[in-house]
Amino acid sequence: MADRPATLRDVAAAARVHPATASRALNPETRLLVSEDTARRVTAAAAKLGYRPNPVARSLRTRRSHTVGVLIPDLNNPLFPPIVRGLEDKLAAAGYVALIGNTDADASRERLIFEQMRARHVDGFVLATVTVHDRLLAEAAAADVPVVLMNRLSQDYSFPSVSVDNEQGARMAVTHLARLGHTRIAHIAGPQEASTGVSRLRGFRDGMASHQLEVSEDLIIYASRYTVEEGTRCARELLARDSGFTAVAAANDMLAVGCYAALDEAALQCPDDMSVIGFNDMPFIDRLRPPLTTVRFPHYQLGTEAAQLLLERIGDREAPVKIMYLAPELVVRGSTAAPAGIAAQAEPEEAREPGHAIPVPLHRAPSRRASGASPV
Repeated sequence: MADRPATLRDVAAAARVHPATASRALNPETRLLVSEDTARRVTAAAAKLGYRPNPVARSLRTRRSHTVGVLIPDLNNPLFPPIVRGLEDKLAAAGYVALIGNTDADASRERLIFEQMRARHVDGFVLATVTVHDRLLAEAAAADVPVVLMNRLSQDYSFPSVSVDNEQGARMAVTHLARLGHTRIAHIAGPQEASTGVSRLRGFRDGMASHQLEVSEDLIIYASRYTVEEGTRCARELLARDSGFTAVAAANDMLAVGCYAALDEAALQCPDDMSVIGFNDMPFIDRLRPPLTTVRFPHYQLGTEAAQLLLERIGDREAPVKIMYLAPELVVRGSTAAPAGIAAQAEPEEAREPGHAIPVPLHRAPSRRASGASPV
């Protein structure tokens, strides 16, 4: 019996406490219910005995699996690893494990993964995949499981969500280009099935209007996916139209990177012949030549805030729905410059300063400011 795994009763006996007290001390969700000295004794005894909790027995006791389903549209996109890292770190601190599902932006695959995770009795979902009017949202709303949207919004259902203020970020991009002296600005819009694509296009139009610049529909082209290949295709089509534009505002960095390839093919230099600005400030984008000017938001914090919203939802399913927007920040690098022969205006400091995370209500649902939301 020397090789018998240590049990909770063994830990309780070694720490001189009741097994129920030992259980509370070893559970991150209930640790505050015992004194600091007791928690220290119990954790020390567990470590000495090599005790490992039985997750199956614990789930039967608590009716929770302590797992969370996370659906991501494209893990090849460098934007997502830091977001997922923030999500996992926050969940792990609360005793949860994230199960990651990559959907490749495929609706049928998304539904299959969602249903498989439900069959494994996950305690909740973080969805970064849903599209506008996505039928999965109806299924998620009907499911008896907490759901939080990450980097996405829903027009039809009131789900807790966290995202960047996409409209404000797109307006900042246009303002930067306008102050450089650009008047003919093209936009490679993101997929209009995604709330990010819709919001950033709206922000682009608003930004142009605020600077009294004409929006030419010939200078707006729609990407079907947020990929480098789509960025190249869209930029080629814009260049083929020969509309005399001098700058491109892309709806995300992957599309902007695709622009670089199209400009190379056309023997055009960035930014001498064409300025390019992206959105997201994904990792390594500053290593491009020239480094990409873009709109930044805190990726890691996006993940931690999504996890916090889900933990709150798991703890109280009747809590008010909270919608959180993280403020964007303009990051000026080498891919944008004044058009040839035009002097740029000075960039005001306030255009570059980050703002604060601002929770706002959606569909008249009550909201409250998120704890721990810090300036970005």
